This record gives sequence, structure tokens and C-alpha cells, in this order.
Amino acid sequence: MAELPISLTCADYARVMPLATGEVKPEGIALTMILSSRGSWPGRAEMLRRAVQDPAVQGGEWSMAQYLYRIDKGDRRFVGLPVFPLRNFTARDLYIRRGGPIRKAADLAGKRIGMYSYTASGSIWYRHFLRFVGLDPTTIQWWIGEIDTPWSAPTDQKLPAGVNAAPPGRSLSEMLIAGELEAIYSPPRPQAYHPKAGPIVRVFPEFRYIEQEYFLKTGAFPPQHLIVLRREAWEANPWIARSLTEAFSAANDCFTAAQKGFPYATPWLEAELEDTVAVMGEDFHAFGFERNRAQIDAFADEAFRLGLTRRRVTTDEYFADFLRGG
Repeated sequence: MAELPISLTCADYARVMPLATGEVKPEGIALTMILSSRGSWPGRAEMLRRAVQDPAVQGGEWSMAQYLYRIDKGDRRFVGLPVFPLRNFTARDLYIRRGGPIRKAADLAGKRIGMYSYTASGSIWYRHFLRFVGLDPTTIQWWIGEIDTPWSAPTDQKLPAGVNAAPPGRSLSEMLIAGELEAIYSPPRPQAYHPKAGPIVRVFPEFRYIEQEYFLKTGAFPPQHLIVLRREAWEANPWIARSLTEAFSAANDCFTAAQKGFPYATPWLEAELEDTVAVMGEDFHAFGFERNRAQIDAFADEAFRLGLTRRRVTTDEYFADFLRGG
């Protein structure tokens, strides 16, 4: 029987490379992985866009938040798989002005924080982290804009009370340095960041320790993206959801084994891996439904608490199609 051709878009994460190279093959599927390159942020955004807008592909990497909002509204055009190619802790993403008034996280209560999006997956986890360190996100004055480029476009939705758009022609980094913001949250490091000499520094310079504490107390290594399939592709062959999930998990296992066997990326990666496993366990970047249930619960809880969904979407509802597929 001929294999079913499936094309998926994704960023060029090392964990998916065994699928891209064909070392791992999903059962019954002739898989083509269309990847961005060199860790490009614009390239990654393009892969997410194509996953849901390019009719030439059957799906790919997409925002967990955007998928959640569709489920909340009863929009089932896409079928989510419990595969999470992107995870990221968030303490490292909180930046302040060197020599400014902020010395610790508690100083940010009631202050002005810039953020690239109010509704993105990462920004939901940002506020989950703020609650962890004792800050109420509703007391923050939020500003939405671009980190390093002038803000030129309106946000994609009406901003709630207390949330502002950056002035046209201004970047959030520029506003932070000028003292118009007390902090910014940014996934890529701001261009003006430098730990020793730059005008922008981290609130948590030794971020691994607070992130380890966050993991130990919340159980979350925040998943931010998942893999989705177009409903028409899934309905024509529901078995592809399980086949692809198992293949992504196998590719993840291949990457993990390679890291353990020959940890060459940096001179002390082996020590770093040992430390990570000691804190988080062997399978710290797990795919699959049950192993991620609690983290999806936390994500959906935070989105509802922030008013981003009209109701509390359960994890079983979030992955209802995948579960129904057997």
C-alpha cells in the first residue's frame, strides 16, 4: 500500500531533525518537513503562518494560544497533536534598564511593562510566572509593541482596559531605555541587552535557579507551540494523528539519545545535561497527552483567568479530536 504524502511546516529545532532527514519515518506516511533555517525568528513566524494558511501543506507548528482561542469559540478547523516542539522558561525573558529603579521582581508591582503580544502563548506563561513570584498581572500597566523595531501596526484585537499600544515609530526597547517603561518581556534578547555593559539587563541574571524553582513548584516547563493538522486531512485519514505523534516522539528520543551519547554542542554541555536531569528528570521535554496534561491545565487556567477565553477549556477538550481518534 502506498504511503500517504503529508507535508508539515516547523522551525528548525534539533528535536525534529530525525524526521526531516528521514532517520525516523511515521508509519504509513511519506512525510515532508518544511523547515525554517538558522533559528530565524521571522522564518519561524512564517512556518507558523503557513501551517494554517498554506493550502499546499497539511499542517505544522502553531501557537498553543491561537489553537486554544479557536477551541473556545467552537472552531475545529484544525486538530491539535500533543507534540510540543517549542518550550521555554520565562524568567530569562524579563528585562530592565541598567541603573533604573527596578532591583527585583517585587519592584514591578503596578509598573509599566512592555510585551510583544497580549495574547500570545509566551505572554500567557509570562503572567503565570509573575504570579509565581508574587506579582498580580492585573496590577501591571501593559504596553504592546515591537521589541527592537518601530511600532507601526495596530494590534490584532481590541486591547483590554489597562493595556496600551506603543506609540507609532517607537520600539519597546527604546521606551525602556528612555524610562518610559520599567521592564520589557521579550523572547529574543533585545539588541541593547548585554550582561556587563549594555543599557538593558535581566531582572534575573542567574535565571536558571528561579526557573528550576518554578519547575519544581509548578511542574511546568512551559510548552508554547504544538503541531496541528488541517481537519480535512485528519478526517480523510484519522490514523495519521497517532502515527505522526509517535513519529515526533521517536525523533525526540533520537535527539535525546544523541545528546547523551555525544554532548558536543558546548564544552560543558554534559555537565549541563546532568544538572537538568537531576532537577527535571530524564524525559524533561516529553511529548504525549498524559505526560503534559497538568501543564496544559495550567495554561488554559491562566488564559481564562486573564479573560482571554470566555470559559475554562479543559485539556480533554483541547485534544478532543486526537483522543477521539483512538
